[in-house]
Amino acid sequence: MSGLVLKLSPKERILINGAVIENGDRRSRLFIVTPDANILRLRDAIHPDEANTPVRRVCYSTQLVLSGDSDPDDARHQLLLRIEELSQVLTDPDSRTHLSAATEAVLSGQFYQCLKALRALLPREDRLLAVRNS
Repeated sequence: MSGLVLKLSPKERILINGAVIENGDRRSRLFIVTPDANILRLRDAIHPDEANTPVRRVCYSTQLVLSGDSDPDDARHQLLLRIEELSQVLTDPDSRTHLSAATEAVLSGQFYQCLKALRALLPREDRLLAVRNS
């Protein structure tokens, strides 16, 4: 993640390599220059109780790697399997693009990019589940 710029709102919290960091009272920017730092905005974090749909479960598993709670090498295979399962259901071109990006990110060890690609699928999953339940 070399060269990442984080723009933080007042009091916003982020997790960097397992440490929670809280911004002060003003907006600020952090420049992350360490390659492969594991970073997660806590406002984007999925609570374990919220990991109740297929896409949210894969996002949560990816989040565990970023938080340091799951070993990247151990998680890689499971993430790839779960992304493949999602690709069996989400077959539209836009979803395929996001799933391909997530797969490539996992293969290259870029778990934040994987999470970003998967989070883009959440609104679509919400719409599909809403239609199914109505």
